[in-house]
Amino acid sequence: MKTAAVKIVCFYILSECFTIIQGSPVGTVKSNNTEVSPNIPYIQILRGRDGRDGPQGTPGAPGIDGGDGREGEKGSRGTKGEQGFPGPASGGVTYIRWGKKSCPSVPGTALLYHGMAAGSWFSNTGGGANYLCMPHNPQYGNYLAGVQGSSPLYGTEYQLHSGGPISSSAQDHNVPCAVCYVSTRVSSLMLPARMECPTTWTLEYNGYLMSAYHTSTHYRTMFECVDQSPDRVPGSAVSTDGALFYHVEATCTGLPCGPYDPQKELTCTVCTK
Repeated sequence: MKTAAVKIVCFYILSECFTIIQGSPVGTVKSNNTEVSPNIPYIQILRGRDGRDGPQGTPGAPGIDGGDGREGEKGSRGTKGEQGFPGPASGGVTYIRWGKKSCPSVPGTALLYHGMAAGSWFSNTGGGANYLCMPHNPQYGNYLAGVQGSSPLYGTEYQLHSGGPISSSAQDHNVPCAVCYVSTRVSSLMLPARMECPTTWTLEYNGYLMSAYHTSTHYRTMFECVDQSPDRVPGSAVSTDGALFYHVEATCTGLPCGPYDPQKELTCTVCTK
């Protein structure tokens, strides 16, 4: 039996090939298990291979930014951190109790030392403006022998008026002082014109506001809170002047009269926290 003639025609435009089997005059021809009658052309379509990849196109414009996503669910609680380093083992604050040789009986308050109030001569234009609590047992370093007179320091006396809130029997006596240390608190406050402390603060002592005299023959000093029941330095009754403590009164110039009274001596309070 003669084999049928086979023609393969490919159409690349359609990416397909056609197999044309021309009929044979003798017998039949099978192609892919398909019988082909003699003299009748048989067309079988064969799919061609994929075409080659084309060149990469021009990148498109960036898209619009998307909105923020929804808030996620709350995460689980983290593990407890390590314990921090311990704070300082000590703190504390100091203050001077003017007019007394001891510290108040307040829990946590202790006496560091007691001494005598001192300052510059009341009419000197130079020197220090503050009062000092001088200890009874001074210590010296190197020194130049002889009185230099550059900045002399004097004891401080009470200057009181008869009938005032502090007994005039203390007139011209020198002023004692005590330096107090508070171990359980870290801040101190001298509060003028008050007899009590702010909430949560501890009252150390009450007193009267005192400073230097106001005329042109006296010069400015610090305002200090002198205890309301002051002590005296023994043997100091004789007037020697030096630095001086006078009561302080408010005026109606710049301070509102109504709450303030120019005829009353101002109080004060020392507080700690």
